[in-house]
Amino acid sequence: MWIDTHCHLDAHEFGNESVAQAALAKAQGVDMIVLPAVEVANFAIVAQLAASVDNACYALGIHPIYVPHAKEDDLRVLREQVAAAMDDPRFVALGEIGLDFFIPMLTEPAMRDKQVFFFREQLKIARDFNLPVLTHVRRSQDVVLKHVRQIRPNGGIAHAFNGSAQQAQGYIDLGFKLGFGGAMTFTRALQIRRLAADLPLESIVLETDAPDIAPSWVHPGRNSPDQVPRIGAVLAELRGMTVEQVAATTTENAQNVLPRISVR
Repeated sequence: MWIDTHCHLDAHEFGNESVAQAALAKAQGVDMIVLPAVEVANFAIVAQLAASVDNACYALGIHPIYVPHAKEDDLRVLREQVAAAMDDPRFVALGEIGLDFFIPMLTEPAMRDKQVFFFREQLKIARDFNLPVLTHVRRSQDVVLKHVRQIRPNGGIAHAFNGSAQQAQGYIDLGFKLGFGGAMTFTRALQIRRLAADLPLESIVLETDAPDIAPSWVHPGRNSPDQVPRIGAVLAELRGMTVEQVAATTTENAQNVLPRISVR
């Protein structure tokens, strides 16, 4: 059994294939796919998609890349939607939220400040509802850590982790797991592969970020959630473990950090 802890199955790259992709993943042993929202406009979409298949759940949040067009009132909408979703067993986290200091436009002072404001307000929502968070940490590991230390959610996942061992420990100390996916499959990704091999396995969860971050055997094509078992096999090889051990432990890790997950 495998869990894809981060997959944008509603993305336009999948067209009308989203349900079929979930079924294909299920056939490969992927028993749960976590679908993070990215903006108010797709809150209902991820919820409906999760309800339409038997191996998906969802999170609600405003992604930092969508912050430039977001309105402050969107935070009110998010809080109201989260409150309503607490009765939905398929709702598992707040996300995707965080900070992106890779895209040049997002690093301009005014936009950086807006990102931080939206991130902190969303952390407050997660804290108030005792929810874990799915965090976007691109070129922003230390700043994300700083704000999470100040406004503590109920743990979470550092998605697409690509930081240092010290930063990894900072997230682990806060009750977070670290998301590893397609980037780990490239032999040139020395730092990510070293972390994947050396960090406690109990701190690692698997993800695809589909349709993005395709593994080496798919790149530059479209990623998909059915790739999780093969990505997991790479992790097993890096650690000198069996695939079965990696599947069992990473699944348990995902269920521990996202306790609302119910595998059907």
